[in-house]
Amino acid sequence: MNLPTAIRTIRWMVRDTFRQAVASKLAWVMLAVTAVCTFLCFSVRVSGDMPRTTHPDEIPKFITKAEMERIGAEKVKADGIRVLSGEVSFGFGAVTVPLGRSRDDAVKFLQLWMAGIVADTVGILLALLWTAGFLPTFLDPHAVTVLLAKPVPRWTVLLGKYLGVVLFVTVQASLFVFGTWLALGISTGVWSGGYWLAVPLLAVSFGIFYSISTFLAVWTRSAVACAFGTILIWMLCWAMNFTHHRLAIREVEGVGGGSVAVAGVGYWVLPKPLDLGGVFYDAMGAEAYAQKVPELKALQDKGKYSPELSVLASCLFAAAVLAMACFEFRQTDY
Repeated sequence: MNLPTAIRTIRWMVRDTFRQAVASKLAWVMLAVTAVCTFLCFSVRVSGDMPRTTHPDEIPKFITKAEMERIGAEKVKADGIRVLSGEVSFGFGAVTVPLGRSRDDAVKFLQLWMAGIVADTVGILLALLWTAGFLPTFLDPHAVTVLLAKPVPRWTVLLGKYLGVVLFVTVQASLFVFGTWLALGISTGVWSGGYWLAVPLLAVSFGIFYSISTFLAVWTRSAVACAFGTILIWMLCWAMNFTHHRLAIREVEGVGGGSVAVAGVGYWVLPKPLDLGGVFYDAMGAEAYAQKVPELKALQDKGKYSPELSVLASCLFAAAVLAMACFEFRQTDY
């Protein structure tokens, strides 16, 4: 089989995946979730405390009204600390909270929450659950036998289906980021280009864990196994990621050197969802308005954290699992 034929096969499988997503109504469900989140962002209002021009070397000092009342107005005035008097409202004023930082920081914090919690954690897990049935349905002997009768390598069929699902989720992530970014920009007047970095990071994170779902689909042909198996492995990876960082920054009583070594091996072999979230945190420059996971920050301060190697190792894991899935699919008797 030549390269142009392989490319055509993969392209056809990608197109078929989008057709399957529309036919199964999954595309409309994900668009509905995006529409709801966009509407919520459009309902946000930020009043007061526009950022002021400061000297590049100036250290900004901000406190809220509640903190001023606790410290004392006279002391705050004497120390020259700026009191934030603005407010952030949600639901067109239904819920109002005082600003914890400047207007820009408040909006960027909302964007970090939308991308880091709603999309990167809840969104990824829901996407893995919702797309878990794509491959098992496709790999059913009654459905795939006709396709496999054609003179094309099986790996191109499976790879095309995998890329189709990843591309479909990437498109949905792009629509989510665009909708929430546009709504927040219109409602608050703050336009943050760094928010768009969430799209490639979400695509990479989903692609890494969907490789596991792909392997489970070939191995079991069960949507339930794909869904819950992938979620359990995601939880295992997160726990391993967190445990490695905890053991790397301080000694834990009762934990020997062997356990530390096992945690180190597991950390480098398995995907690293905590680190992937940290990459987006750094890309957004979120240290000014949100707190990083303490273990990750402590490891970074010690110079023992390499986001580039972390992402690379996670992608190599996905490539290895996808290669095993292609090999298993090739050996499967239909």
